Amino acid sequence: MADTRLIVTRPAAQAQEWVQRLAAQGVPAVALPLIEIEPLRATAEVAQAWAGLAQQALAVFVSSNAAQCFFAARPAGMAWPAHTSAAAVGPGTAAALCALGVPAAQVVAPAAPPFDSEALWAVLQHQAWQGRGVLWVRGEGGRDWLAQHLAAQRAAVTSVCTYRRRLPRWGDSELALLRSALARPEAQVWWFSSSQAIDHLQALATKHQLAAHWPASQALASHARIAQRARELGFGRVDEVPPLLHELLAWWSRSIQSPR
Repeated sequence: MADTRLIVTRPAAQAQEWVQRLAAQGVPAVALPLIEIEPLRATAEVAQAWAGLAQQALAVFVSSNAAQCFFAARPAGMAWPAHTSAAAVGPGTAAALCALGVPAAQVVAPAAPPFDSEALWAVLQHQAWQGRGVLWVRGEGGRDWLAQHLAAQRAAVTSVCTYRRRLPRWGDSELALLRSALARPEAQVWWFSSSQAIDHLQALATKHQLAAHWPASQALASHARIAQRARELGFGRVDEVPPLLHELLAWWSRSIQSPR
């Protein structure tokens, strides 16, 4: 399995960052973004969210894309309010918030996997939310389980949408990579951090009339729900691995360099 490569399917900017980090550790990784992030035009709702941010007890960001797109509309010179916490489902979003200027002491996130809404709620549920303002920063569609739980605790939840996910628009190089990956499924490991990426993979293979032998394919999934979607598509081997570099390296060493 010396020629096995890891295919990173995150949106383009994040995929390239992960490829570089993995390559620096000796993992042969390539980027094949299966989701394109389309920022929405700045709206009055987003402007109002920034104007009233200091009155919110908490701002919840569903992803690093939500954070990036929200901060793109930040008023010039405005600092993050001192009394507003920022919540992130996982470490990638938490790191993005810090890089965007939110003080680390104000970022709330699960300390360990699984990184999902349920884990974040386990951190937040011990606080009293009745009457307190919560800003929910999200993309179009998506899961609103946590927002519903905050609302059930009488939090005043305001939702703003900053981006949408869409099927990627590929050039010849991406299509050639897909062809080569499907032609040799045993030499690929697909890394999924979104169930929608799996849906897009299936749709793109169908669109371009490419044969896919999923039972011979293997995947890594960052969450149990994503793993289940990969199994439903027919992947022969699916492992759950948290989206942390040391976890990915440990899996690669154990399963690829020293296959079971």
